[in-house]
Amino acid sequence: MLKSIHHAAIICSDYEKSKHFYTKTLGLEIIAENYRAARGSFKLDLKLPNGGQIELFSFPNSPARPSFPEALGLRHLAFCVDSVESTSAHLISKNISVEPIRIDEYTNRKYTFFSDPDGLPLELYEDL
Repeated sequence: MLKSIHHAAIICSDYEKSKHFYTKTLGLEIIAENYRAARGSFKLDLKLPNGGQIELFSFPNSPARPSFPEALGLRHLAFCVDSVESTSAHLISKNISVEPIRIDEYTNRKYTFFSDPDGLPLELYEDL
């Protein structure tokens, strides 16, 4: 039935800052960018290399979402990378804070966490 995740939707507080983060820092390609005047909102469709997408939205006066590591709901968004070390180094060179690299006790794969401009937890997971 389900084949894959098509997209993840993210609402940001500062559209230009988040657009820069996802396109320039993370290197995602823009598929489409639309301003919806009736909503005072941008919608930016971003392409992941495997065909998945991220929809980046801005809405005026969006409430802050409390973020606690073990709260109910989406915990984090994970990206597959060839090398956690090199991707972490790239993020650090862009002044992005990255947690120390860990080893998944079940898969023995490397992973680490960082955050987007609104504090959304993002994971790098080594896919060999």
